[in-house]
Amino acid sequence: MWCVKEIDNEYRKRMYKILKLYSEPYNPKYPIICFDEKHKQLISDVKNKIPMKPGSPEKYDYEYKRNGTANIFVAVDFKGGERDITVTDRRTKKDFALYIKHLVNNVFPEAKKLRIIMDNLNTHTYRSILETFEFNEAVELISKLTFYYTPKHASWLNIAEIEINAMDTQCTGRRIINKKLLINETTAYKNNRNKNKCKIKWNFTKNDADKKLSKYYINI
Repeated sequence: MWCVKEIDNEYRKRMYKILKLYSEPYNPKYPIICFDEKHKQLISDVKNKIPMKPGSPEKYDYEYKRNGTANIFVAVDFKGGERDITVTDRRTKKDFALYIKHLVNNVFPEAKKLRIIMDNLNTHTYRSILETFEFNEAVELISKLTFYYTPKHASWLNIAEIEINAMDTQCTGRRIINKKLLINETTAYKNNRNKNKCKIKWNFTKNDADKKLSKYYINI
């Protein structure tokens, strides 16, 4: 937010729409899903770690070996306390489309429509779905979706960022050697959070935005 010097009408329009969604009471038939993705470099140690012991944290050498990269898709129903985390090799249009289908069919199968908040990455489009699936299947899938895009330079509006920060703190913010271990670790994190129905409370409202950000508004 601090890098934005001016907030135009389009920024406010998108911001207000998302803040209005966040203020709605929870409806499991029309859940608000915050979606994002995280790039993860897979790294192994060159030298053995010194294990943690009472009064001393784990220590490891600055040298490491690169073992490729992975992508982590994160979707969180922050009011229902449900999230999904899926590891993929890449984050192409096809990967995005397949993941959205996974959310609709497997993660939230009882929902009539998913209202998904995400950033403006060029793969995050209905077109990605149309290009991946046969036309009738794509149209059926799209009918169960509404995409909402954050303003540019407004990742702070996406609650998925909060979930990713929690995931980094508890799970992925360390060296992970390969994709298999990354899947095991993120699955354990997800299962624990879902079992405990961990929700995220959002308190920032439209009134708060106008009070704190109005000095940056232009074209009012």
